Amino acid sequence: MSKPISPSFASLVQEFFTDYMTRQRSLSPQTIASYRDSFLLLLRFAEQTLGKPATAFELSDLQPRFIASFLDHLERERGNSPRSRNIRLAALRSFLKFAARRDLASLSVIEQALAVPMKRFERKMVGFLTREQMLAVIDVPTTTWLGQRDHLLLTLMFNTGARVSEIIGVRVVDVVLGTTSCVRLHGKGRKQRSLPLWKEAAREIRNWLSLNPQLEANSALLPSRDGGPMTRANVTQRLKIAVAAAMACHPELGKLSVSPHMVHHSTAMGLLQAGTSSTDIALWLGHESPSTTHMYIEADLAMKERTLARLKPPEVRPTRYRPPKGLMQFLQSL
Repeated sequence: MSKPISPSFASLVQEFFTDYMTRQRSLSPQTIASYRDSFLLLLRFAEQTLGKPATAFELSDLQPRFIASFLDHLERERGNSPRSRNIRLAALRSFLKFAARRDLASLSVIEQALAVPMKRFERKMVGFLTREQMLAVIDVPTTTWLGQRDHLLLTLMFNTGARVSEIIGVRVVDVVLGTTSCVRLHGKGRKQRSLPLWKEAAREIRNWLSLNPQLEANSALLPSRDGGPMTRANVTQRLKIAVAAAMACHPELGKLSVSPHMVHHSTAMGLLQAGTSSTDIALWLGHESPSTTHMYIEADLAMKERTLARLKPPEVRPTRYRPPKGLMQFLQSL
């Protein structure tokens, strides 16, 4: 009986991207692009360290030591965070699990490669703006076209808690204006969710559309100067301009690194402080699990203080510390 021929690494990668990720799993273009970048970085590192071009790289080259060196390279030389490092490793793991079903002869190599662990890291407390600070950023007085667009942009971001990719992806057709107005967001993993709008936000959208009659159903609701959708960098830049103007009323904003994602966190904290359950907040923000919302509870010091106030302190009389008679006696008692 002839020994089965193992597929090449190149053919496995091509099948992984074209058949498995695109046809079978129908993953989003953003996910495919992230996985693609992971493999580009891996193959460039292999060429530098192993002297092998991409065409000569083999599955057997994915030894645990090589993978660990590649991940260390990402952190040390490219300045990637542990979170980004783990994203690259997750892409490689997904490919290895796919390859295990196509190349049974390499199961031993794949099993060893899959044993490379994710790196644990310290999760920082989320930063957020108070309602007063957020309103000051939104209500920067302006009469220009850009200023009106930015006002609507920040209002919708605070109203919905939308991520940058979600807010710049909103089209005119995604907005429903009526007795109960709402906006449809296209979230991560092709998930969609509809969120209600404040009456003020709905009124502002109506005024915006009346001032921009050229916007069609599939046009971006918040276009750039050239009429196309805004970019991530564009949103970040306009937010910084608004924050700089709001510092006149709230100078403490100058000490904060305000980003579009901080607005996302600010919406979540506002909902939490208003008494919204973590499950409802997770649905509002499009989180995979309500457990993700737990980080906002951790960051809310005022909520913890209210909890502490309900906890009755122990009635214990303080005692005075009396040191031992001698240093030797003290050390021996430890």
